[in-house]
Amino acid sequence: MLDINKLNVSIEDSKILNDLNLSIKKGEVHAIMGPNGSGKSTIAHTLAGNPNYQVESGSIKFNEKNLLDMEPTERSLDGLFLAFQYPVEIPGVTNSSYLRQILNSHLKHQEKDPIDAAAFLKLLKEKSELLKIPMEMHSRFVNTGFSGGEKKKNEVLQMKLLEPKLIIMDETDSGLDVDALKITADAVNEMKSTNRSLIIVTHYLRLLEYIEPDYVHIFQNGQIIESGDSSLASRIDKEGYE
Repeated sequence: MLDINKLNVSIEDSKILNDLNLSIKKGEVHAIMGPNGSGKSTIAHTLAGNPNYQVESGSIKFNEKNLLDMEPTERSLDGLFLAFQYPVEIPGVTNSSYLRQILNSHLKHQEKDPIDAAAFLKLLKEKSELLKIPMEMHSRFVNTGFSGGEKKKNEVLQMKLLEPKLIIMDETDSGLDVDALKITADAVNEMKSTNRSLIIVTHYLRLLEYIEPDYVHIFQNGQIIESGDSSLASRIDKEGYE
């Protein structure tokens, strides 16, 4: 599914990732933890193709394709999805129009027929109910005036609609209360499959109490300094990163 080999990444002439190696197979859930500034979110942005992050050397293979040769839109269409820590606002575009547009873009890429308005409305209502998102939210402009929790739920809703092959959740638990966290985690757990992989980037244990990872990686200074199973996250929660 994903193979990262000796990856070095910088931003504004400051090196963030140092010879990073990481391999993720289909169906696996990997958690990336670390203190602020350790480089854990840099992985998410690099995989998504954020142009502010410069790849100096190394390689990334996604389903046997060279990810670094692909534009951000192409990465998304090929099944890579990043749930942003700070989802962007899109004034002037209603949430329902935006969601239908991106879904039809993916369907076109898969050589499938576009979804019509009536069928989309039915699908949107079904997925929104799972996340306890009121339908009136979809008549508002994308993320404009949304609370932090609403923005995060909207990211997960996109995930449910697009059904990507690789999901990257960057600090999705930040800004969520306990109820919203559980709803979000339940929705993500429903998406687990043998053909879909998940990367959870987080600072804290609490999301991992609901979405159990197969592997946990601890980041410091742009490198993985320790890997283990879910018990590693519990140890870090008790002892800290030092």
